[in-house]
Amino acid sequence: MLFRESAASVAARILEGSLALHLTENFRHLHGRTPAQAEIRSWERSLPALVNALTEAGLDDIEVVIEYSLPLTSKRADAVLAGVHPTTGQPSYVVVELKQWSEAHPDEEDPLLCRLDAYPQPVLNPIEQVRGYCEYLLSFNAALERMPGSLAGVAFLHNATESRITGLRSVREDQYGRMYTADQRGAFLDFLRSRLAAKPGAEAADVLRDAKIRPSRQLMAVAAAEIRDREQFVLLAEQRVAYEMVMSAVRKAKRGNHKKVIVVTGGPGSGKSVIAMSLLGELYRRGETALHATGSASFTKTMRKVAGHKKREVQQLFKYFNSFMDAEPNDLDVLICDEAHRLRKTSANRYTKAELRTGRPQVSELIDAARVPVFLLDQHQVVRPGEMGTKEEIQRAAATEGLDCTVIELDGQFRCGGSDAYEKWVIDLLGLEGGTPGPWEPDGKLELRTAESPQELEDFLVSKRAEGFGARMSAGYCWKWTTKVTPEMTALPTDVVIGDWARPWNVYGDRSVFGAPPAPLWATEPEGFGQVGCVYTAQGFEYDWSGVIIGPDLVWRTDHWVVDRSASKDPIFTKATPESEINRLIRNTYKVLLTRGMVGTIVYSTDPETREKLRSLVHPSSGVEAPALV
Repeated sequence: MLFRESAASVAARILEGSLALHLTENFRHLHGRTPAQAEIRSWERSLPALVNALTEAGLDDIEVVIEYSLPLTSKRADAVLAGVHPTTGQPSYVVVELKQWSEAHPDEEDPLLCRLDAYPQPVLNPIEQVRGYCEYLLSFNAALERMPGSLAGVAFLHNATESRITGLRSVREDQYGRMYTADQRGAFLDFLRSRLAAKPGAEAADVLRDAKIRPSRQLMAVAAAEIRDREQFVLLAEQRVAYEMVMSAVRKAKRGNHKKVIVVTGGPGSGKSVIAMSLLGELYRRGETALHATGSASFTKTMRKVAGHKKREVQQLFKYFNSFMDAEPNDLDVLICDEAHRLRKTSANRYTKAELRTGRPQVSELIDAARVPVFLLDQHQVVRPGEMGTKEEIQRAAATEGLDCTVIELDGQFRCGGSDAYEKWVIDLLGLEGGTPGPWEPDGKLELRTAESPQELEDFLVSKRAEGFGARMSAGYCWKWTTKVTPEMTALPTDVVIGDWARPWNVYGDRSVFGAPPAPLWATEPEGFGQVGCVYTAQGFEYDWSGVIIGPDLVWRTDHWVVDRSASKDPIFTKATPESEINRLIRNTYKVLLTRGMVGTIVYSTDPETREKLRSLVHPSSGVEAPALV
């Protein structure tokens, strides 16, 4: 949460003009950046409207939690009101979404979306938005899960008259999603009084704050039910917009000869694959022709195994990008291209038949294969030479064919405990967007530690596994990989050697070896712990605790990073690979590895000067000694 006080205290801060300044300072501390001017204006204009309503309703003592962070995400509800229910006497909570809109209209194609003159793209109907927040809280906050009747959701459009937004009411309203406008002020006050008594709400706010947070539903664990049975994930804000825009495009394509390209971009854990699974599940249940494709063998094979368990037709939903070289145009209703940053220039490889070696761009093959091709990507996860999936590349390909192309930016964070401050810290650490390394300021969402040895790193992860957490170790590709198992072997070769510590890489290939899972299942099978994963097996997955070994290919020298290509053993790099590309790809590799953990990350560098630099950033107040790992 950004700020929490009684309604009366918040009103006093508004009166003295200090609330927005206080929120701005707290925001900088929590998120590592300055809030946008639009956000500050929202605080200055919308929060007084809410607090005035609370005061007029006689609810001065209820607790107002401003910018409440939804568990395990970076998404925030504008406010949560905490108090006592006037009838039951039990804790009662109201999630409030505040809008400054004066006018809005439903989207012609989908009433769950709406249009505003100020926005070029449609946005989610506020009734549906606040309902999504409530449903998400019920799924992840243990206190609310036990008492679902204690929660309600409301959108307050304090600048709008009913006549200017009436079309938005085509969306159903219920306990978790309803809407009031400026000329419904009296009804809004009655609603607040029906959910909150004129009593102190601090204790109820404590219950909400201290409740256990259930771990994120791992994508792999629910894929089967998601695709075969029913929707398992709650999509929030831009995630829901992306989902609805795809479904709207599908409906439009079926009504006429219409084709549209959709690009969804976002950082690690912004929900791209959750959108992909939700779309595939719904399209599959409706009987639409839809496929999921990636350039990742690990991700595709894992989805085939887990989602398609004992059901071959589900396994066949998961393809590779190079599976569409001879596909009939528009043979599919939808093609969902996940991890689209792994697109390559062409689909041809050494096994490709001569008649298919046309030189045609892979992105064009994918666009042509479906009436609605959907590309989900993160440009900072390009880790191999030849990968070229960017939104600009896809836009150019669509324009060449004269097709509409819509880009949706996901700004939420669902990995790394929902800590957008941590993702920004990693990007600055590695200098991926021109930033420089800075001290890590804990935000309560993700734990970051350093280790002084690989054994210390492993021991810490072992202790976390004993507490019931999942954990994996991964490293930069700085050690040769024994890829063939010979008859005389009795265990996996310990290729990753650091001093007297030695561990094997994850299994190379698609078969279990000596009890260790095949490469595609390293990140999801419990037996994957004990082997060291590389970027190609870790990319696209998440686990509770991530142990990252930074090898000698990336070292800190005085005031800057040095990339040593000679230290990389990745066979994908050749003499023809330019220095600048290797520099970018190695940094991207560590960005991927450092953003796999949901609960925490512990990092070790094989280089003493780099360890000292990391220690100074992660533990800036403790001098040269890192706190003991217990």
